[in-house]
Amino acid sequence: MSDAKNPFELMMAQAQEMARAMNPALETFSPKGAEKLWPTMPKEFMEMSFGRGLNTEGLDAKTRLLLTLAGLTMLGAQSDTQIRMTVRHALEAGATKDEIAETIAQMAMFAGIPSMTRAMEFAREVLDEAEEEGKET
Repeated sequence: MSDAKNPFELMMAQAQEMARAMNPALETFSPKGAEKLWPTMPKEFMEMSFGRGLNTEGLDAKTRLLLTLAGLTMLGAQSDTQIRMTVRHALEAGATKDEIAETIAQMAMFAGIPSMTRAMEFAREVLDEAEEEGKET
């Protein structure tokens, strides 16, 4: 009996070997580590860019970010980096832990429980980090 691998396993093994050959540091690359390099925008900048700076009677940055979080959840919560970054920015814009959780939970009615659960797991990672750092959530 042979120890045959499926084509996907072979492709992944080949890609990992290529990464090791080109840059040994890529072997320990973490997308989560890379996302931490992206700075969190200050609330004032968010308001100026896509909050009430565009329309003084429109939605504030916090509400826009909660809507973005709802949309990402509706898409099946497939974009873990985007969800974590949106939660981080929503916190900076003044959203509370409860508002973030409620936004995601509301999407269970439209996107289903699996999408809501997945998005909640990503959000929980950010909320836990914020609590460890002593930030109010």
